[in-house]
Amino acid sequence: MGHYTDAPEDNLLGLTSKESLNEQEALGVATVERYLLEEVDYPVEFSVALVQELHRRAFGHLYDWAGQWRRTVPNVGAYVPPAAERVPQLLYEWADEVRHRQQQLPLKPTAAQVAELLAYTHHRLVAIHPFTNGNGRTARLVTDLLAYSYGYQAVVLYQRTHGEARTQYLAAIRQADDYELRPLQQLISAQLRPLA
Repeated sequence: MGHYTDAPEDNLLGLTSKESLNEQEALGVATVERYLLEEVDYPVEFSVALVQELHRRAFGHLYDWAGQWRRTVPNVGAYVPPAAERVPQLLYEWADEVRHRQQQLPLKPTAAQVAELLAYTHHRLVAIHPFTNGNGRTARLVTDLLAYSYGYQAVVLYQRTHGEARTQYLAAIRQADDYELRPLQQLISAQLRPLA
């Protein structure tokens, strides 16, 4: 799945370059990361509304559709996301499954158990691709939210400046598309660090 940013004319700030848009999107994500660390009381009740809120907080300063489900099928490279009309149902089923998996965890889950939950949660959100833009960043925010919930630091799956890590991440996502979550789980496991 590739990185696609809306055309510059689609933003609320009147930015005219993709670089400026990417900077603003990154600032929005950083703001939400601070919110997750400093303002959220854990544990949180995982829900679709929470995912919408995270997206709205990250991108609401840029896009009027932030936090709203997409109405079209976006261009995501070779991957074709589900039809827009299926997004709400798929998200509610996904959130139910995440909560079910959380309930199945022991009171103090192992890092491997947390990584398995994070891999499932992250991949399914990326696969559903519920928003017009910002799906990968939102999936990473949701992954971090759950990591924090279980006493771990943010999970840095790749840095935009490090191509090899991003290539490994995208390969793991493609394998997860084929129902093989282990590579993504391994990437996440390698990044799980207890909160200090």
